[in-house]
Amino acid sequence: MELKSLEGCRLKIGKYPPFTYNAYGGGGKATLIPNQKNNLLNISFSSETFSIPSLTSKTTRFLSLPLPPGLKIKMSMNLLEGTVDTNSGDVLLKFESKFQFSIGAMYRFPALMVKTLLKTGKVKGKIHEGEGLVLQSNGTTKLVGIATIPKTGHQILDAFLALPNEAMAELKCEIK
Repeated sequence: MELKSLEGCRLKIGKYPPFTYNAYGGGGKATLIPNQKNNLLNISFSSETFSIPSLTSKTTRFLSLPLPPGLKIKMSMNLLEGTVDTNSGDVLLKFESKFQFSIGAMYRFPALMVKTLLKTGKVKGKIHEGEGLVLQSNGTTKLVGIATIPKTGHQILDAFLALPNEAMAELKCEIK
């Protein structure tokens, strides 16, 4: 089984407008873990081989404008595992990742730690809410998740993002 990320993804943090993100080209192959239920597939992705495209001026827009050149948010996945229900199309994945914001080669901020459940159902937090899309017959789906992003210890970044703060991700992808 393989997950491929697609264009049309969105990221939100706090009360800022959403980032639109073309994640096309990311993804990886899952390891299937045996399960007692025939319709429930347990899957796990390796952090060594799973790729997530960075948010850059080429992949990301904020307020309909590309990110300024030199700004980059690199994501490194630590954990992505969960279940796919082949009967209902429901997907539930535990996701843990670091988001590393940098300005050129000059400055790197401390990583934002993101832990959430990405799922095809409804999500509702204090600020954000969204709804995923069950796995379609062609393999496409939309996974959504809400996370509380903790403080980084960097005063400027923590103040700018009002950390701790709520974030939401919408991932359009294909699972086959």
